[in-house]
Formats: sequence, structure tokens, C-alpha cells
Amino acid sequence: MYAAILAGGVGTRLWPRSRQSQPKQFSDIVGSGRTMIQATADRIAGLVAPNDLYVVTGLPYAALAAEQLPEVPTTQIIAEPSGRNTGPAIGLACVHIRQRNPQAVVAFLHSDHVVLDPAAFRAALQQAEPAAQAGYIVTLGIEPTFAHTGYGYIKRGIPLEGLSQDSSTVYSVEQFLEKPDRTTAESFLEEGGYYWNGGIFVCRVDVMLEEFSRQLPELAAGLARIDAALARSRDAADPIFHATFNEVWPTLPSISIDHGIMEHAQNVATVPLDAGWNDVGSWDALEAILEQDESRNFVAKGGLLPLESHGNIVYTDKEVVALIGVENLVVVDTGDTLLIGDKQQMQKVKDVVEYLRSQGRSELL
Repeated sequence: MYAAILAGGVGTRLWPRSRQSQPKQFSDIVGSGRTMIQATADRIAGLVAPNDLYVVTGLPYAALAAEQLPEVPTTQIIAEPSGRNTGPAIGLACVHIRQRNPQAVVAFLHSDHVVLDPAAFRAALQQAEPAAQAGYIVTLGIEPTFAHTGYGYIKRGIPLEGLSQDSSTVYSVEQFLEKPDRTTAESFLEEGGYYWNGGIFVCRVDVMLEEFSRQLPELAAGLARIDAALARSRDAADPIFHATFNEVWPTLPSISIDHGIMEHAQNVATVPLDAGWNDVGSWDALEAILEQDESRNFVAKGGLLPLESHGNIVYTDKEVVALIGVENLVVVDTGDTLLIGDKQQMQKVKDVVEYLRSQGRSELL
């Protein structure tokens, strides 16, 4: 099995730790001692060899990716000149991997997810591999733990026989569903057979490229030009290849893999995943990942001295943060910036980022 880690994006909702100079995937958000992209590579160790691992990231972050993942050949760190969403990013990874193995099975992973049970995650990928070999695009369906309204959902269909040792682990996909309201999400959990869509896919590169040709012919044509230029050069560092790549890339439509491919793809399957998954979309998400102390506080990094303070989340570069008589706050201290806010209003962090951008404070972004 090959793997492609998608490492684009800036992650503004995790400001001030996530910055333009070092987005969240290149930071240690949860205090594990490893950055998020390193943890992503760690959890597939033993299943995917470093020589079979690819990274797709923005051009400004290629050197950072190489520094943090020294085991990955630098020729397999693919730099996008500009962000074009997950559709072109996955297509670009397919084109590069296709040069080595036209029918390679690839796991497409996100660099900014947290998985508390890596063994269960690897097992799900292994369960998905036979179905991918058989021509299915397999998505890992995240077992929902509550009625989340911020995720799309996958409705499973019937079990697919003969695609794994346990026939109950691979199902057809009946439908992809948009982010629901609270009542609808609760009905999904009550009925059962619905999963969060975490955007984790396993498939053969030729199958995915065929779907691009069928559903997104304009994007497929651009990828074919990049593919042909790469085949001629046999070296992604070749100036002739880069001339074609830089010409074609800005013309590709910017579209997500979900809307562009998955919602209407043929032969889609799902493997349930129960591995403590979280996409850490905002600071309050750390509450579901970190252990709480005796006062129900959560510390991702640094030291905390809580006096009659409960339910707070703390990430600090300081040795100690003292909290007195406060509840349900998020405190993030990164040296040059300090964020303090209500845990229930962390979606407004993006408003802070937009304000700083409007004031020309790029050094803080």
C-alpha cells in the first residue's frame, strides 16, 4: 500500500499556534511531542514504507515537510504552486504515484487529524485494501460519538461479501449526506448505519483517475498534461516538467474531492472506523482528546495552576499559567500572542484572524 498525506491549508481556527509560516499540521497542537504531520506518518508506520509515502503540500511548506519527515524522499514531497482544494491535490498525487505503479492502492490521509488508537486505524486501512484492489473507492466511515452538525455523513448500504476476512467490515455506500441540522443528526444516530465523513479514502490510482475523467473532464485533461510531462522528464525537479506544471496548475478547477468525485462515484464502499478520530477543527475540540485534571481542566502544553477554575483548556509556552475563579475558557499563549475566549465561541477565532489581516498585521498571521 502507498499513502499520500494532504498537507495544504493554514488552519486559521487554531490561531495563534497555527500561522501562515507554520500551519497547524506542522505544529504539535496536542502536546504529544510530535507535530500533526509527523503523527500522521507515525500511525501508518509498518503498513506503508517511507519510500511509498507521498506528501502534497503548498510550495511555501515543502521544505518544512522535508525537515519534519526526513524519512520521506524529497522527490515525493509534491509542492502545489497554489491551493486548488482536495480534488486537484489528490489527482496530483495519483499522477505521481501512477508513474511508479499504475494500479497502486493508495490511502489518502489528512495531515491534521488526531487518531487516539493508531492500531485500529491501521486495521481499518488493511480491511479497506482488498476492496480497493477490487476496484472500489473505499472511505473510512468514522463511528459517530454524538450528533455532530459540522460533519457530512455517510449512509452505509449492504455488506460486500468476499472483500475481507470479516464480511461485516466492508459495506456499500448508499448515500453521502451534507452537514445536517441537530434534529437530523440525532435521527442518524438513533437509526444507526451512519458515519461521519472524515475524508479518508483508499483506492487504486487508475480507478480514481478514471473517475476524474468521467466526472471532471476539465480537471482530468489538466492532470493528463501534467502526467505526460512527468513521464517525459522522469524527474519532478526537471525544469521542462515544471514549465508545464506551472502553466497547467492555475487553470485547474478548485473543487473538493467530496463534491467533485465522491458524491457520484461508482463502486464506493465504506469501512467503519472506531479509533478515537478527531479533526481538531478548533481549540475547543481538544476537550475530546486530552485527559482532564481533577478540576476538569485540559492542558495541551505547559503548566497550569487552577484555583477554583474548572473546564478550561490551556495551551501555553509558559511554565505556568495561573487561573483564578474562571470556567470554560480557552487560553492559548504562544509568546507574541495571547488568545483568551469562551470555549463555546471558538468559531470566532477566524474573525480575529480576519481583523488582523484587515489591519495589515501580517507578522501575527
